[in-house]
Amino acid sequence: MADVNAMEKKLAEYKCDTNDAICLKLVRFPEDVEDEGTTFHPEYSHQLYGDDEVAFGYKGLQIQLYYSAGNLTTLFKVKYSSKVTEKFDCVEPDDVEGKIREIIPQGFSCNTDDFISLLEKEGNFKPFGSLIHTYSIHNEEAGEDITYQIHKADLSCPGFHEYHERLQTFLMWFIETASFIDVDDDRWDFFLVFEKYNKDGETLFATVGYMTVYNYYVYPDKTRPRVSQMLILPPFQGEGHGAQLLETVHRFYCNSPKVQDITAEDPSENYVKLRDFVLVKLCQSLPSFSADKLFLGFSEDMASEAQEKLKINKKHARRVYEILRLRATDMSDEEKTRAYRLEVKKRLFGPYKKNQREMTKMRKCLRPEELLSQANQLDTQLQHEELERGYQEVLAEYRRIIERLARA
Repeated sequence: MADVNAMEKKLAEYKCDTNDAICLKLVRFPEDVEDEGTTFHPEYSHQLYGDDEVAFGYKGLQIQLYYSAGNLTTLFKVKYSSKVTEKFDCVEPDDVEGKIREIIPQGFSCNTDDFISLLEKEGNFKPFGSLIHTYSIHNEEAGEDITYQIHKADLSCPGFHEYHERLQTFLMWFIETASFIDVDDDRWDFFLVFEKYNKDGETLFATVGYMTVYNYYVYPDKTRPRVSQMLILPPFQGEGHGAQLLETVHRFYCNSPKVQDITAEDPSENYVKLRDFVLVKLCQSLPSFSADKLFLGFSEDMASEAQEKLKINKKHARRVYEILRLRATDMSDEEKTRAYRLEVKKRLFGPYKKNQREMTKMRKCLRPEELLSQANQLDTQLQHEELERGYQEVLAEYRRIIERLARA
């Protein structure tokens, strides 16, 4: 038994956290390759390495995935200090290299010198598609304003298909349930964010992030653009690029009379917060959302104006109304605070009302013991507690959005 435990302990030394082992870079200059300060790591690696996100068979494992900043030309190398087969004949290590090869397209380099020589071609890289928005963000470290561009692209752009294959590999590391899309469907729109930067007097472009949107058909003659994927690469996160991208995409589709409204596929919590901020920013100047009308309650005028002018559906327009009403409400006034709380809880109570209707139906067809079981799940006191908890969570979310609007 002691020998078995000792063996397990020795083998455990060959386990590596794949989130730590995978090293990602966006390389602009040759010196970036050796600069640890330019390295970032995945948030997730379970789709390739299992729920434990562990690779077995190596000590000091390092999986290098380095990309040129613009065209995303790729360097892929696997390094380690020792391998389990050096000490144990009958134990096989995980195929960490094969897993990466499943997701990265052909054409990558395995030699650092070759990769560095390819950086010289970055000057030939230009953003794909048509320019639809330009903005600047002040960089404190550089002491200057940095210019960014958002382009709309599609598969007819020469070289874009190959570029997108490289770009989408980042999804696996930063979106928990990521999957690759069928780009051969011409109903996909692609929106790309690039940074303009200077290298030896030459203007170059670095990839910042992107969004994919699928145009669904709505009978009889409309489309419903649905955001499928959105990612701002980690070196650029927290700088406001997500809000710029989402607002630009909304404004782009607002100009099309064919668009019914804009939605998102299985949005994350962070995406919902970002969308709330952007939609409030867009709606706050609409006449139906003026301060004097907010206290009259959510109206059909609000829903229709948000839909017609900004392609916002009724559900999202309702959230916008609640955020703007909170901003306009003096929360030190007890009566106004109570009125606001009741207005929000009225919406939150919707699912509970549905449960009560279902309970009424159950009374007609369930046996007494079954009815008691269901009734316990719908305990009134518990409902009130959950409703209050839900209200407080919504209030905290809305206040963060209002604070961000004040800084914008």
